[in-house]
Amino acid sequence: MAPKRIAIIGGGPAGAFAAGELARAGREVLLFDEKLAWEKPCGGGLTDKALARWPFLRDAQVERNWISNCELIAPSGLKVAFQLDRPIAIFSRLALNGLLLERARDAGARVLHERITRIDGSAGDWCLQSSSGNYRADFVVLTAGARNPFRGRFSKAFGPENFMVAVGFYIPGTSHVAQVKFLKGLHGYLWVFPRSDHFSAGICGRMKGKSTAELRRLLEDSLPEFGLTLEGARFYAHILPSFTAQTLQSMAFSGDGWAMAGDAAGFVDAITGEGLFYALRSAELLSEALLAGEPQRYPALVKQDFLPELERASRIADRFYCGDWLGGPVLERMVQLTARSPRFRELMRDLFAGTQEYSDLRRRVLRGLPRIGWEALVSALWWPFAETEIRADSPANSELAD
Repeated sequence: MAPKRIAIIGGGPAGAFAAGELARAGREVLLFDEKLAWEKPCGGGLTDKALARWPFLRDAQVERNWISNCELIAPSGLKVAFQLDRPIAIFSRLALNGLLLERARDAGARVLHERITRIDGSAGDWCLQSSSGNYRADFVVLTAGARNPFRGRFSKAFGPENFMVAVGFYIPGTSHVAQVKFLKGLHGYLWVFPRSDHFSAGICGRMKGKSTAELRRLLEDSLPEFGLTLEGARFYAHILPSFTAQTLQSMAFSGDGWAMAGDAAGFVDAITGEGLFYALRSAELLSEALLAGEPQRYPALVKQDFLPELERASRIADRFYCGDWLGGPVLERMVQLTARSPRFRELMRDLFAGTQEYSDLRRRVLRGLPRIGWEALVSALWWPFAETEIRADSPANSELAD
């Protein structure tokens, strides 16, 4: 039978979205979060793929910043700037979470500013305890992050190889250019994402790699390159899921009377760190299964939809950050070809839009490699690789696409 009383622990995008979908269909939904709408240390970017799937995110009257240009910086310092044909919407997480929580309230969900401290019982008769009282539910949904305290109650805990550390600053100012810098020896990247009234400038790396202090130093040393200072800045640090392919294949994210979605289930791209799309999509799939009275179908829906893509990302992440391709480091070649080849630049635009999947990436590159190589060779007549900055969309370089 379809669960009627559903408790959701975690009021981030996954939890709030699921609460709205379920309450709108007539379910009795309790959504618990000790912080509710709060600022989270991440870029906050929603790709065109996400905006097309959930148009209310594009149309909502909330603060966001539309990003129309991108700059990539290779470990060598080579820079390429290019225009995006499908802009990215950069939300502050305070604004995005607030929007989704209000949507859940409007749908009829009961949103409680409380921290759940204990869960007892079993499917069909869960007892949830907070500092304010006890609550009953037929089904429990965990969306309180990858290291939520109840993971061990339902599934197993994971080692540090499955997580990344993110540190950064919120810095006053804004622009319409997203900047991503890769550093030698870092399994991760540095970003400067402009929101509506401030920059989210951060850096991420594997938990088993560089320490939080090392990441912070690398970020602070790089800020002048972007014209940023720490005046008026606020520091943040956070742990992000970045599950290995083996973990994604073997983990349990659903069981009798319970399920996980979003970061709590580790649904994050191990290369880009993208998690918002997968948070919303997993919440949508879980809601569909619950409303159909078939919660046991949720894992199969995820495996049919996006889990193979996340597994591919995990398998190739090490090669992306540390491997070689075409006689040089992958990251260097990626930035060089983005600058030299209009066809390769189209591929990068599709990656930023979220429409280029890893399953077809290798095939697309190999199919276009002769043209990409020719364009790169001809482009070298205009700019030698020794130059450190290239604007890919300049008229001379754009002529290669003709």
